[in-house]
Amino acid sequence: MTRERGRRLDAKRAFDLVVAALVIVVTSPLLAAIAVAVRVDSRGPAMFRQQRVGLNGEIFLIHKFRSMRVDQVGPLVSVAGDERVTRVGRPLRRSKLDELPQVLDVLLGHMSLVGPRPEVPKYVAVWPEAARQMILSVRPGITDPASIALRDEDALLASASDPERFYMDVLVPRKTAIYVRYVQSQSLVGDIRILLRTVGAVLRVGRGRATV
Repeated sequence: MTRERGRRLDAKRAFDLVVAALVIVVTSPLLAAIAVAVRVDSRGPAMFRQQRVGLNGEIFLIHKFRSMRVDQVGPLVSVAGDERVTRVGRPLRRSKLDELPQVLDVLLGHMSLVGPRPEVPKYVAVWPEAARQMILSVRPGITDPASIALRDEDALLASASDPERFYMDVLVPRKTAIYVRYVQSQSLVGDIRILLRTVGAVLRVGRGRATV
């Protein structure tokens, strides 16, 4: 690692810690309210934890608000209209508020605010070796350019005859290419721009739903 890249990563980590701590403080009432709503709406814990592949290939448990029924099984990918999703889970997924607990993963050092989205081991295994090494050389993020470009992912999957195969054959390669470009060009200013674009995309979805 070059000294310049080391300084960039140190600045990125400091930025992550400050912003994640602020987010937890500011949103703590919202976090508590969502946790209660999830528990009241359906049987099971408020939090969902799942193994994901992180920095240098290490496995960690990602945190999300639970948006599916605990007694349901099915494919790893979820499509629009998935019957496994709870009533509270639907708006949480649309607004991306189900991802909010991942600020805890940022504080724990498993994730960054911005970075390639962490995948399950099954999907990481199909990344080309060179791309895998590059993507896993940085912490995975809560958001990234692929998350913005593919916000309609559940609708794309719903239109496929075999959603999981479509995810593996079409979406995984698209995401992988975007992840690689992000790692190659990553900067703190670029991360701030991605965060602002993410907030804008979430707000547009909220306004769109409000007018229906």
